[in-house]
Amino acid sequence: MVYKGILKDGIIFAAKVFNVQLEGAFKSFDTECEILRNLRHRNLTKVITSCSNLDFKALVLEYMPNGTLDKWLYSHNLFLNLLQRLDIMIDVASAMDYLHNGYSTPVVHCDLQPSNVLLDQEMVAHVSDFGIAKMLGAGEAFVQTRTIATIGYIAPEYGQDGVVSTGCDVYSFGILMMETFTRTRPSDEIFTGDLSIQRWISDSFPGEIHKVVDSNLVQPGDEQIDAKMHCLFSIVELALNCTIVRPDARISMKDALSTLKKMRLQLVSSWH
Repeated sequence: MVYKGILKDGIIFAAKVFNVQLEGAFKSFDTECEILRNLRHRNLTKVITSCSNLDFKALVLEYMPNGTLDKWLYSHNLFLNLLQRLDIMIDVASAMDYLHNGYSTPVVHCDLQPSNVLLDQEMVAHVSDFGIAKMLGAGEAFVQTRTIATIGYIAPEYGQDGVVSTGCDVYSFGILMMETFTRTRPSDEIFTGDLSIQRWISDSFPGEIHKVVDSNLVQPGDEQIDAKMHCLFSIVELALNCTIVRPDARISMKDALSTLKKMRLQLVSSWH
């Protein structure tokens, strides 16, 4: 459970309280403390402090007033335009690139999804929830695990064999991108049998992506429709490169980030 609190000096914070009755709660708390204590990045949730005794475990985190990306995608009274969604993806990719390459040992988040992307006052995205994250040892390309992540966002090799590598996060990031720009959950009821969100989008690429992207992003008569469709084409192409079945064939998080930054530059310059 996450609670909102206010200190005497008016600072608002979020308190994430772990259910110590749940199996794995202690491990989840310890993992999150261990990882977040050592990491510093503008797109990661900032830990203020932690509280721990035998029957109570909590993390005190910076409060994010705009809630989750999930809330912004699916609330009927909220809307994110194309540039806002692209900026959020760049923020998330920056955080993931830092986790994979900016720290002494690579960290794999393992549970990237819209409910774990939090938005601050300025709509800057912060990746949260490191409860099942894994640290790769020196020289390790992957580790084995029995921890199950969220169905729909899991890379095939993780779901089937418990193999965790930075490529798992790349896959989840690809699904996150697909969901963000189609406004369709990977668990949506339209996906049955062999049809997954990845297959649905892949089948529409390149000629019919207008059928799958969120129709609110490109309205008929929009003067910038060509530039927006070109950007969405590039986004879908990148998402497909993130979700290739073979982990070693997927793009790296570093390359995904630089690709997104180029897309943003192209989109913004086409408007002037």
